[in-house]
Amino acid sequence: MKLVSTRNNHQVVSFKQAIFDCMPADGGLYVPYSEHDLRSWILHMNEQTAFSAIAGSLTAALLKEEISPVISERIAAAAFKDFSPRLRQLDDRLFLLELFHGPTGNHRDFGFLWLASALEHLLTMDEKQAIVIASSTGAGGRSMAAAFGNKKHLKLIILYPKGCARGLKPEHLVQNGGSVYPVEVDGDNADVENLIRLIYQERNIIEKYNLTLANTVNIGRILPQVFFYMFAFTRIKTRTAGEIFYAVPSGNYGNLAAGLYAWKFCLPVNGFITDATPALTCDDAGPCCCMASSVPLAERGHADAAVPSSIERLEQIFSVSPAVMKSIIFPAAVSDQEAENLIRLSYKRYGIMFDTATAHAYAAVQNRNMFKRQGVESLVLVSKDHPAFESDILSRICGEPPIIPEYLHGIDTPLQNVPLITGRKEELIHILNLVKEVQ
Repeated sequence: MKLVSTRNNHQVVSFKQAIFDCMPADGGLYVPYSEHDLRSWILHMNEQTAFSAIAGSLTAALLKEEISPVISERIAAAAFKDFSPRLRQLDDRLFLLELFHGPTGNHRDFGFLWLASALEHLLTMDEKQAIVIASSTGAGGRSMAAAFGNKKHLKLIILYPKGCARGLKPEHLVQNGGSVYPVEVDGDNADVENLIRLIYQERNIIEKYNLTLANTVNIGRILPQVFFYMFAFTRIKTRTAGEIFYAVPSGNYGNLAAGLYAWKFCLPVNGFITDATPALTCDDAGPCCCMASSVPLAERGHADAAVPSSIERLEQIFSVSPAVMKSIIFPAAVSDQEAENLIRLSYKRYGIMFDTATAHAYAAVQNRNMFKRQGVESLVLVSKDHPAFESDILSRICGEPPIIPEYLHGIDTPLQNVPLITGRKEELIHILNLVKEVQ
């Protein structure tokens, strides 16, 4: 797979370069250089094909120019041998794709698991080391630690606001032989994010410590999310005879971008419905419109290393034919009250609690009125995180709390003896040196 920047489609880089040097110098984001016809792979797989096998086959198909099929399958097997999304059929035309069946109940688990596995395999082959610096206030840190915590060639430094380092497993910590080094910053989340930006603006620091990112700035986080849609199709293709739509929570547009890449890789899909935001909304006539496109790329700042958004990837996908965007992406404005009403109604009807992001996507479907006619269309509702993360909200809406699985117990346990820094760049460089010595 060859990749280019969203701001320069002439300088082509390898996948390996893109996931290690994950921020192009021009300030854009890496995207696939060309389309890939995976139709034969997709149609060959069926309901009996495990998610790890789907991921392995598609990894091999996409990265065949750089990585052998054996290594590709090992990357996927190491990432997903114990974990898989699940697809539920709620009624004749409604399916629920649950992405919270990873090690920490977070939809990001699958992206982190695959990225960490890919980085580790490539570093092992090259006999090199790398360090990831990331920010977190809780759930994201646990998800990253579960993916990166047992690696030999990778170290993960997680920066938390003061008092927020909690919930990591002891065996993942560097002092216990793991790969994760938690650090607290004497400030709030904005201070942590600014420190991340300072470090990743310094090219000499990035090269000296072989730094990369684990958030969706890195194309290696987006690519495994493509596998979700392929997995869902293998489960529903014998249960539907009509058009297939996906309802995707907006978030930072990582899952929507991945869905569109799946479409470009020849996945049978007729559209993506999402809750409208100021960045991606509807014009006065109703079709999709990307407000960011009103600002020329040359006049924008660089992609944010600390708070990523894939909106620029969406723009790139439709830059050649803007009309295509209007025919496949369907945003709809949704209020919080509408989402709450759907959470309550769906719990009564299906006995399932939706997290609020999922409910906003489902409400967008309702507001678009796309499924009120009695046709043969099928809807796959993408459900992101385990309801336990919003226990207070869902208890108020549904009248009872969600069931908290055993693996989520202890997620609020504070970590002990976590280093505290004031937020100066020099302090983080000192920690980088400490971590590098451990390697």
